[in-house]
Amino acid sequence: MASKPYLTGHYTPVADEITATELTVEGALPPELSGRLIRNSHNPKPGITPTHWFKGSGMVHGIRLRDGRAEWYRNRWVRTPALDGAPYMTDQGPDLTASTAGTHVIEHAGRLLALSEAALPFELTAELETVGAYDFGGKLTSAMTAHPKEDPVSGELHFFSSSPFPPYLIHHVATADGQVLDSQEVPGASAALKHDFAVTEHYVVFLEGSVTFDPAEHSGIPYGWSDAQASRIGVMPRGAGGARQIRWFEIDQGYAMHFANAYEDARGHIVVEGPTVGREGWRRSWNWWVGAPDRGAEPNSGSRSRRWTVDLTAGTVTERQTDDLTVEFPTINDQFTGSEHRFQYALSFPDDLGIGEHALVKYDRATGTRQLLPFGTGRLPSEAVFVQADGTTGEDEGYLLTVVSDLNADASRMLVLDASDLTVPPVATIHLPRRVPAMIHGSWIPDSAL
Repeated sequence: MASKPYLTGHYTPVADEITATELTVEGALPPELSGRLIRNSHNPKPGITPTHWFKGSGMVHGIRLRDGRAEWYRNRWVRTPALDGAPYMTDQGPDLTASTAGTHVIEHAGRLLALSEAALPFELTAELETVGAYDFGGKLTSAMTAHPKEDPVSGELHFFSSSPFPPYLIHHVATADGQVLDSQEVPGASAALKHDFAVTEHYVVFLEGSVTFDPAEHSGIPYGWSDAQASRIGVMPRGAGGARQIRWFEIDQGYAMHFANAYEDARGHIVVEGPTVGREGWRRSWNWWVGAPDRGAEPNSGSRSRRWTVDLTAGTVTERQTDDLTVEFPTINDQFTGSEHRFQYALSFPDDLGIGEHALVKYDRATGTRQLLPFGTGRLPSEAVFVQADGTTGEDEGYLLTVVSDLNADASRMLVLDASDLTVPPVATIHLPRRVPAMIHGSWIPDSAL
């Protein structure tokens, strides 16, 4: 197991499930933080070495806050058939319940859903126990992306299913109360890997990069880089029948794993932002994910922020790199999903040789400046989750929540940071009962949502 980078260091799986109560808190927890920070990760059972980082079984970690106290920490495997070895592919085709359920966890319509893009979501209780596969009352018969987008105005949940076989792409919309409202096959899509997407006020935006279905890839994730696969942005009007009007625009070769946001600017152009890798960055990142030689020191090699601007009238796209840091896991204040945002957060990684420190970075898109919060050698923060402070309306008037893996102390802590200024000391620090492995994505779930 030690030869696989995703089973060592910050990524070393934990071997058991625990519950700890009344955690030690330094500082003062803001009273509006009444809810749960829940994060998801790939955490194979002891003795199991998955062929790919993303094939590890899902485990959720939660920290419960209420009345200025950190009431509990607990971690639980998501108990899908795959946890006990059930295969994804069967004689009848894919088993959409045989999910790793290890990429993300969200709340929608009062349900906690653990997500992995090749399968159905799995519902969890508020105490992180597994309820079972969730298919929107039988209306969802395809897989669900791990990166759905909730419209902050309507509460609708947009998501998609991507497949290496036709239909390659299906777009779904669920109403705020959790019913599937509309499902549309998207014409013109290909077998290219689609992990994330974006929405604006009037459009849904897909990106197909230079990574596509590769049956010769035997890691269990059958995708690989292809120079022959055109990189494209697809712009689809929202609403019934919108898929028939989708337009595809070619862009420079590359692959974007995650989007920060997309919006329509004052000229009516569609602006899309997210970190992107080229051929070499993809190769070295993939080699880390499968544990092959000649890999980067980190899971993300050469992943740098990029901006695409789509002019629908002219039928053109302009694009440029916006920063030289190696970053991933971009986030914003989710109330600005689909509209123009000023502030953006990301996790900054050391360079491809492992030189440098992990840091959180805050971008101010109005001034073009950035602010860094380095964590020092041996410390890795998780993706930053924004929570608005009570009684405020400013875009960065709130808190960033992150869980830090500290190899120096073999421990972890949850930080509550002032999102308006990363240079000031943490608002509060919660000491966790164990070192929590580096995780993928997660969400703050306020009590009001459950």
